[in-house]
Amino acid sequence: MNSPIKYRVIDSETQYKSYCDTVEKLVFSTNITPAIQDEINLLTLLIETYDKQNSTFRNLDPVQLLKSLLAEHRMKAADLARKLQVSEGLISDILKYKKGMSKKTIRGIAELFKMQQEAFNRNYALVSTSELTQS
Repeated sequence: MNSPIKYRVIDSETQYKSYCDTVEKLVFSTNITPAIQDEINLLTLLIETYDKQNSTFRNLDPVQLLKSLLAEHRMKAADLARKLQVSEGLISDILKYKKGMSKKTIRGIAELFKMQQEAFNRNYALVSTSELTQS
């Protein structure tokens, strides 16, 4: 008798969030065996496919997208800084549109949230220093 299929094509937001939670737990587990790596790869493929088909992020600039991902994953800027091994000040400046995202930061964010780098590698306006002093 065949065993039931563990994962299926994602067809709901609930299933999407569940798969994201599962892949996050697997990625941060201490002993990643070849079988677990296969599971991570499969889940990532399913998540990326769902993202492409249901992307509500296309209209968001990279900072808005990052803010929504932080909220969705219940993360603070300090959590992100720790995971990316960068300063909290850098993340704060990015979230306030004071600094752009470096290629390294974009790679780290995309990998962390299992997204395409292109979602974060788009132009957006930074706040100039003269605008900051006027506020």
